[in-house]
Amino acid sequence: MSIPSHPLTLHPRLGASRAFLDALLDRRRPGYSLEAPFYLSDEVFQADMAYIFRRHWIFVGVAPQMPEPGDYITVDIGEDSLLIVRDDDMGLRAFHNVCRHRGSRLCQEHQGSLGHIVCPYHQWTYDLGGRLVHADHMGEAFLREQHGLHKVHLRNLEGLIFVCLADQPPEDFDEVAARMKPYLAPHRLEDCKVAAQVDIIEEGNWKLTLENNRECYHCVANHPELTVSLYEHGFGAQPGPQNADGVARFEDIVKSNHARWQSLGLPSARIEELDSRVSGFRTQRLPLDRAGQSQTLNAEVACRKLLGDFREKSLGGLSFWTQPNSWHHFMSDHVVSFSTLPLDPGRTLVRTLWCVHKDAVEGVDYSVENLTAVWNATNAQDRRLVEATQRGVASPAYQPGPYSPYTEGLVEAFSNWYVTRLRAGLQGDR
Repeated sequence: MSIPSHPLTLHPRLGASRAFLDALLDRRRPGYSLEAPFYLSDEVFQADMAYIFRRHWIFVGVAPQMPEPGDYITVDIGEDSLLIVRDDDMGLRAFHNVCRHRGSRLCQEHQGSLGHIVCPYHQWTYDLGGRLVHADHMGEAFLREQHGLHKVHLRNLEGLIFVCLADQPPEDFDEVAARMKPYLAPHRLEDCKVAAQVDIIEEGNWKLTLENNRECYHCVANHPELTVSLYEHGFGAQPGPQNADGVARFEDIVKSNHARWQSLGLPSARIEELDSRVSGFRTQRLPLDRAGQSQTLNAEVACRKLLGDFREKSLGGLSFWTQPNSWHHFMSDHVVSFSTLPLDPGRTLVRTLWCVHKDAVEGVDYSVENLTAVWNATNAQDRRLVEATQRGVASPAYQPGPYSPYTEGLVEAFSNWYVTRLRAGLQGDR
């Protein structure tokens, strides 16, 4: 099947045409951005939800959102509403947020606390383990044990909560978790509390949000608050006479800090597997500029109460990226986590969570305004960039452009992973 030269010519009733999707994938040019239909077509969006977001491990929140038994959050992934709850044994469980009676949503709010899970429609009642414990007027033959809530796979990676809607989740997440634990564990996210949460809706496709996150080519020109603490060469630069001294100096700083952090029991070396496995991920601890303590407006810690057993403030920033929808920054004093959840082909929910030590006192140890200032500004700037790109790719003049081999390697890694996983999903359904 030939692909229309412009995505807006797609017939609205084509449905999830395998031939169209196959041809679109075949036309993908390595080293270049994706074709416009990847960002605009409802057919592609439906395939993204079916083969990416319903088959892979999706980051949905942090354990500190649910500190006590009965605490819960709800998360929507496409048409699936999920209920994540802390049970009586302090474990975390995930269920479809759907009553087993006639399908009503159980919990309407994004976050709350409850003793039992009670359907608002007919009062069917479930315990925190998802078992149906009460249902009036159902007769003696009715078997409550056959009507528990439908479970969803959940993994708690050192306080980061991932879910998978597939019957058989990708097994390589176990290896990812084992390799990431030494990096994440010292920050003790489980001993934190959520100091702030901000949700924004970007008028752009979710892949544009991820692509924008996976590079800092745009940072110096667009993120004055963020680049206070980020070294310009930390995420790539074309070497040359104009920056040879700066690149060499940065490499020396990384080398000396990695040795120091390793001596403190903080793994720092880069792991680069964004496109080489099903559960793609990347991590690295990098030094911060200026005061070198945290991602704040003055690069000093935002919270006086440090995380875990830390005694030093200057521990750099540990970054952790996961495919397809999250990135995280762990510092000595706080953790920032981001999730990307598609709403439709042209809208994406970006959720940011800031966590500090659970014993930190607002107004004494930290202020929310200072804690969130850098990333609130950066998110607003990124939102404008994503939305401008969404409008641009809708133009008949748009053609895929070349990635920078020096600063956009992680963007290409995301695109490679995405295309590979989408193709695998399509082939697996034949």
